[in-house]
Amino acid sequence: MLNFIYYPISGIMWLWHWVFSHLTPNNPSGHGIAWALSVVALVFTLRAILYKPFVKQIQTTKKMQEIQPQMQAIRKKYGKDQVKMAEEMQKLQREHGFNPLLGCLPMFMQIPVFIGLFHVLRSFNRTEGIPFGGRVKTMDVATNAAHGNYFFSPEQVQDFLQARLFGVPLGAFITMKPDTAQWHAFLDSPVVGSGTPFTKTAILALIIPIMLVASLMTYLNARASVKRQTAAALESQQTRIMNMLSQYVFPLGILVSGPFFPVAILLYWVSNNVWTYGQQHLVFGRIEREEEEAKQAKEEKNKANAPKPGARPDRTKRTDAEAKADGEADVEDATDSASTPTKASGAKKAGGQPAARGKAAGSKKNRQAARKKKNR
Repeated sequence: MLNFIYYPISGIMWLWHWVFSHLTPNNPSGHGIAWALSVVALVFTLRAILYKPFVKQIQTTKKMQEIQPQMQAIRKKYGKDQVKMAEEMQKLQREHGFNPLLGCLPMFMQIPVFIGLFHVLRSFNRTEGIPFGGRVKTMDVATNAAHGNYFFSPEQVQDFLQARLFGVPLGAFITMKPDTAQWHAFLDSPVVGSGTPFTKTAILALIIPIMLVASLMTYLNARASVKRQTAAALESQQTRIMNMLSQYVFPLGILVSGPFFPVAILLYWVSNNVWTYGQQHLVFGRIEREEEEAKQAKEEKNKANAPKPGARPDRTKRTDAEAKADGEADVEDATDSASTPTKASGAKKAGGQPAARGKAAGSKKNRQAARKKKNR
């Protein structure tokens, strides 16, 4: 049903496993390290693809924080008129180039990745039903080992089942029951033979620390994001609710749901949060440096244009544009004088010197008007 997700996920993981299988020892522990590194590399590959959308998300978040006071004013002004408030909100967002969907895009794109990886990993052991759609047909141990898993051949399926990370299969999880077909699929192989035995205690000893690290990294990422929010954004009730969910509910959710997920999925959570933590600090640091450089450039420009301490502004200096505007005004005055000689001579006879002053004043006004028009 979701093969368009499963095949790309398994293909990227297959490629990284092929690389790491040539770099690790040829034993169950070495194979376990190769499979674990292939999961981590899969996460890093997909997050690298989502780097630009992540930057867009950061920029969208900053824009939202900048226009938050204006949004609050709109809510206060049109609180009783929901239609008008929605129109004003959309108008404000268009004016500032703000798109709320860009802020959620990276998170939405990671959802199918998680579902696809979970399904591919669980499909290595199909002795039990597979949730999240797709294959739900159960197989016995021998049939499961003889079937491939998307890009993975039957031999690679058996290699995954026999691989061990600190003595535990990567497909094992805390709630898995001993002495079941699902348990024995990691022990019995028609080709390799009996695999390395493992215990429930070994599973707990490996998964619980990974769960704690995943939960802690989720909290640290949320806390770092909250610290960068402005005071105006923190006044919003919606923002406070989301901060509470991200800082406390989501980390707690990992601890609650962790026992139901295999080791490889928990490795996905840890590596995904580690990438987020590093990428978040890198992108925010770059944005802050760019803003600081722009601020310093603006201050230097203002200092260069400002008069020296104790000196009065020199209003006698004119720019080339102002001189050109005055020249254009003088040309217009000469043209007007040539076109109305009778009026000009009559004014001179009647008024003499005052008429000349009036003409000069008119020329000055024309120059000022032309200068203003040029500056616009």
